[in-house]
Amino acid sequence: MHCRLTTIVLLFIFSFSAALPAEEGDRVDIQLSYLKLRIPNDNPLTVAKAELGKQLFFDPRLSRDNTISCASCHDPAKGWSNGERYATGIGGQVGTRSVPSLVNAGFQQHQFWDGRAGSLEEQARQPIENPIEMDTKLAALTTKLNQIEGYRQQFQRAFKADASPEHIMQAIASFVRTIVSGEAPYDRYRAGDLAALSPAARRGHDIFFFKANCRACHQGPNFTDDAFHNIGIGMESPPPDVGRAGVTKYEGDVGKFKTPTLRDIDRSAPYMHDGRFKTLEEVVDHYVDGAFLNDHSDELMNVDELMNVFPMTDKEKADLIAFLKEGLSSYQYPEISTLNLPD
Repeated sequence: MHCRLTTIVLLFIFSFSAALPAEEGDRVDIQLSYLKLRIPNDNPLTVAKAELGKQLFFDPRLSRDNTISCASCHDPAKGWSNGERYATGIGGQVGTRSVPSLVNAGFQQHQFWDGRAGSLEEQARQPIENPIEMDTKLAALTTKLNQIEGYRQQFQRAFKADASPEHIMQAIASFVRTIVSGEAPYDRYRAGDLAALSPAARRGHDIFFFKANCRACHQGPNFTDDAFHNIGIGMESPPPDVGRAGVTKYEGDVGKFKTPTLRDIDRSAPYMHDGRFKTLEEVVDHYVDGAFLNDHSDELMNVDELMNVFPMTDKEKADLIAFLKEGLSSYQYPEISTLNLPD
């Protein structure tokens, strides 16, 4: 059986728009305010690819033992993360980092906490081949998918060819680009609807943008600068997770991790690259209490210059959290509950 994406046209306040054309070969155009999806020239986004990628994303047959799908870690019901401190893969193997949400990943240049993938196509490849995640050789996976008639038909529809490693990655990446969180009370508030936010969330909005200056890193329509920062987390763990420095080999990047989007942040607990904070209240306390100023000198050398201790009352903390939870929760959250897979 084949699952077909419904054609949607969304024209949101604050210039959010998404369109999934009716024709499978038509290209898809999705924007978040002035941000456009990062779509490589060799993989234009079409409905047929997104449909196919959606099937692949939720199919545990992509793992070596048919037990783990992309959605096992990136669960729509859990903010497109997994609700756990760490990622868990094939055979119950546990990773060392939390699962980044895929919400609005298509607008970001860097993928993974350390930014080691420069495209969603590469991001799709790495978990499939990783021995502690899905542990599948792409050649074997390609053979497996081409033996499933439903998939053969869909690959022909999307690519006019049978499955190949490249086409598998392109299809999954195409689907992930459609996981978009757009219009939220914040957007309506900024567009002039002052009633869109509660009084507490309005006060929290002002704290976010001015007193606490959260916008220094969580900026723009997607609430991320798509950059890497050391906020004083992780170096106390033996051995320490060096973050971005593991990719760049640059000492100045030790302890730096990617700024996540805050869109629908209330859904994707726990927080930080190591999942140490179970609640947004704990996250706010980390910043307010100066928890990043610790005894680990190697980390302290690289703590971001934007990190500053600032006083905040309990009421102000509650208002800030009200803004994060209420103001950034989308009216059009990309929820998927059931799916029929091809056979």
